[in-house]
Amino acid sequence: MTDVPAPPTASPKPTRWVVLGVVLIALFMDLVDATIVNIVLPRLQTGLGAGYSAAQWVLAGYSLAFALVLVTGGRLGDILGRKRMFVAGMACFTAASLMCGAAPTAEVLIAGRLAQGVAAALMVPQAMSVIVVLFDHRERARAFALYGVTLSLANVSGPLLGAVLTEADLFGLGWRAVFYVNVPLGAAAVALALWLMPESRAARPLRPDPVGMALAGLAMFAVMFPLIQGRERGWDAWTLALLGAAVPLLLLFALHQRRRDRTTGSALVPPALFARRSFAAGAVVMFVLFSGLASLFLVLTYDFQLGLGWSPLRTAAAVVSWPVGIVLTSGVARRYATTRGRRVIGIGLAVMTASALALIGVLALLGPAVAWWHAALPVLAMGAGMGMCVPILTGVVLADVPDDDAGAASGVANAVMQLGTAVGVAVVGVLFFWLAATGAPADPGDPAHRRAFADAAATTLCYNAAAFLLALALVPLLPRAARPEPTPEPAEPADGLRRHTGPSPTNRPRYGRAAR
Repeated sequence: MTDVPAPPTASPKPTRWVVLGVVLIALFMDLVDATIVNIVLPRLQTGLGAGYSAAQWVLAGYSLAFALVLVTGGRLGDILGRKRMFVAGMACFTAASLMCGAAPTAEVLIAGRLAQGVAAALMVPQAMSVIVVLFDHRERARAFALYGVTLSLANVSGPLLGAVLTEADLFGLGWRAVFYVNVPLGAAAVALALWLMPESRAARPLRPDPVGMALAGLAMFAVMFPLIQGRERGWDAWTLALLGAAVPLLLLFALHQRRRDRTTGSALVPPALFARRSFAAGAVVMFVLFSGLASLFLVLTYDFQLGLGWSPLRTAAAVVSWPVGIVLTSGVARRYATTRGRRVIGIGLAVMTASALALIGVLALLGPAVAWWHAALPVLAMGAGMGMCVPILTGVVLADVPDDDAGAASGVANAVMQLGTAVGVAVVGVLFFWLAATGAPADPGDPAHRRAFADAAATTLCYNAAAFLLALALVPLLPRAARPEPTPEPAEPADGLRRHTGPSPTNRPRYGRAAR
């Protein structure tokens, strides 16, 4: 169990909200950087002379590195201090962004993206802990509402910001500006965190699991490397052997986690979580759903820019309706999360499935004649569906998880979503690039070239529609609703520390000493 921290003292209210703003800046930067390169990948490839597989690593490497270190990052916050890990993660993220912006080759850029992912995994898990530390239940609802708005906006702002920064060509930087923009934001966040953020850590933290971390990393590499590099390597014997090694590595990881849970109670992934049907099914729903989200924009970006010859700004205009749809329905989702959450998620996934099929029909029928608004309409509907399910999905999945396992379950859920994103990008990338390469003439001006890309996009998007449909089929296994908002706590004592007043000592969270 990840211990719940207690605040050092009652912080002045204005300071709390400034600290919240700092951690939300970090959250926004993380989510934007996961998608901001989508829109500039073609120009990035041209500028660095990179191949398709390198472009996929630029996109998927960030999410993969983030997912592999996410749970560990949360645990290190418990052990070493959440402020310390937040500042270290943000500083490393800023330095890695500078490295990406100055990258002379694709290999250096990929290394920078992996470093960004690891750094984000150190800072992002601390955001929720900071909210718990600084806000009581009455204020916490508002703080988490701002957290949710940041999530929704950041998830879809990346492509638009990438297009604007690239088209503006600030200081002649071109696509490199999408990385350099993080430097002043990161420096300001580090300075404000050092000045205003209080420190806290758990009294009896869980110990790190280096063996589990190594096994998980090896298993994920054994899965991802063949998916991304297999086509260019011709699926040689080494690639297939590496893919086959993923099965025993995953089995060893599961056995190690079971043994560590019995002996020390500090497994990286507590096995008891997956004994609950709602959590196990929910993890599958999140994995499948997120495998279809980021990969969808990968397909549209390459089809519109390489196939149809659109500019990044025009491409962004076709997909900017996505956040509009989210804004239209996310409020409805939050309103019914604690009463009809499962039903709202099912409706959202149904809308996403139908909209993906509509987009496939548009690309298949119109092909090179498609206009930006033809794509914008089904994308708007998909955004509306996403706004109904994604903002409340995690709360519904965790509804049946005991309080003692809530922290670990949250970390696992976030890691599953990130791994789903990485796997989806890899699978869809292999399929789309294979179809486009086998059917498109070499001359981009040839009408057959555009037709081939449109057909490849329509065929590949069947994966995304199938992912949304499969997630919808699994919805009945989820709990009916998220947990309701906890009842208000008693007034804070004179010393400013908020203490647990639950009925059972065995369920009482252990508060650690919080350094000022």
